[in-house]
Amino acid sequence: MSINKSMESIISLCRRRGFVFQNSEIYGGLKGVYDFGPLGIELKKNLRTSWWKAMIYDRTDMEGLEASILSHPKVWAHSGHTDGFCDPLVECNNCKKSLREDKIVDGKCEHCGGDTFCKKRELNLMMQTQIGCLSDCKEFAYLRGETAQSTYVNFKNILNSSFKQLPFGICQQGKSFRNEISPRNFVFRMVEFEQLEMQYFVNPKEADRWFNYWKEKRYNWWLAQGLLKENLKFETHSEKDLSHYAKEAVDISYKFLWGLDELEGIHNRQDFDLGSHTKNQKAFDIQATVKENKESTTKLNYQDVKTGESYIPYIIETAAGGDRGFLALMTEAYNEEKLPNGETRIVLKLKSHLSPIKVAVIPLVKNNEEILKISKDILDKIQRLNLGRVSFDNTGNVGRSYRRNDEIGTPLCITVDFNSLETKVVTIRDRDSMKQIDLPIDDVEKYLEKYFKTDLSKEKQTGS
Repeated sequence: MSINKSMESIISLCRRRGFVFQNSEIYGGLKGVYDFGPLGIELKKNLRTSWWKAMIYDRTDMEGLEASILSHPKVWAHSGHTDGFCDPLVECNNCKKSLREDKIVDGKCEHCGGDTFCKKRELNLMMQTQIGCLSDCKEFAYLRGETAQSTYVNFKNILNSSFKQLPFGICQQGKSFRNEISPRNFVFRMVEFEQLEMQYFVNPKEADRWFNYWKEKRYNWWLAQGLLKENLKFETHSEKDLSHYAKEAVDISYKFLWGLDELEGIHNRQDFDLGSHTKNQKAFDIQATVKENKESTTKLNYQDVKTGESYIPYIIETAAGGDRGFLALMTEAYNEEKLPNGETRIVLKLKSHLSPIKVAVIPLVKNNEEILKISKDILDKIQRLNLGRVSFDNTGNVGRSYRRNDEIGTPLCITVDFNSLETKVVTIRDRDSMKQIDLPIDDVEKYLEKYFKTDLSKEKQTGS
């Protein structure tokens, strides 16, 4: 029987088991900034790997990019971020705390319940940094507010070096930074956050078809990561809510514990971005409204080799939050179960390809040399399979080891006991069912290879 989960219980687990820590905690913490611990970075890495595999390795129409976090100020000036990337900021007259005007619910301050606010101001979300070694240096750059712009300014570089033809995409993972007025909901909204973004360049005539294609493709990928259909919903942006660059936009929203909120956005950005950054804008029939650009040195058009047609490609963007994905997975996987003996166990029912620890090897006792030798031999063999991280849980208390590995989402535990010395048989315990099977040591490697290969096969089928 499952028990209702809460944000407090998930945050407690994250801190207790080394998934997430408050940044600079010994000095009181830094608001909206978190550090991912040993298990947190494994889960995030596995999520990124699954995304990269689905977007690049399983396709032939994609290329990858890892651009710098710093960008020339002109990039952000012509993308519209310098002037228009702002949030409406008000201050509560009662508690004096700042809030986003568009996020105030029922006219009440979320901190104190006050209902009067000072005059609205605009806060630019871009984070500026100084370049140069002198304290009075005037040269500056921006920490990127999104990975997308560096993809656009590299469009021609990748097009020319990879010999791609439309349609094709460019994928990028990495950190972005925004001056968030009110970071909230743990790692959901932070000042420093991770993005998983893909920009798909298409003929303008085919943009609607590819928008619908990627909408379904990305939804199915989240299902393959273990999120349930009843917790996912498409939310289409109304015309008045569309960003200035978008012709059409839809969010894949997840039912977090505070309600539906954006997990990933799919946008038809039309020809706004390449049209904004291209040289000789007037030479092209740019449909989007763009700011005049006399500073770009490169034409960002595409020459169709079959028709001879030259145009600025439209862009279909898929923009997922890595940290939001982490939180959605933790929320979905977290379970508190009432056992038949009256005890309660916490278990993370993560898909095995995402689990931070793939297998735990557990000696029954920690001071028996023969048992330890067999356990370490099994550990060495499993590590050579390259399944991911494998732990050696030498606590001498099997029951506690099982509970700990349940909490961190380890799919399988292998126990070596006194019987193993004579029969060369070990016990393999399944996390979700808690069922145990006896298996000859010589068969362990094949069993694990089949187990994890089956999970990856299911992931590809669901996400296809």
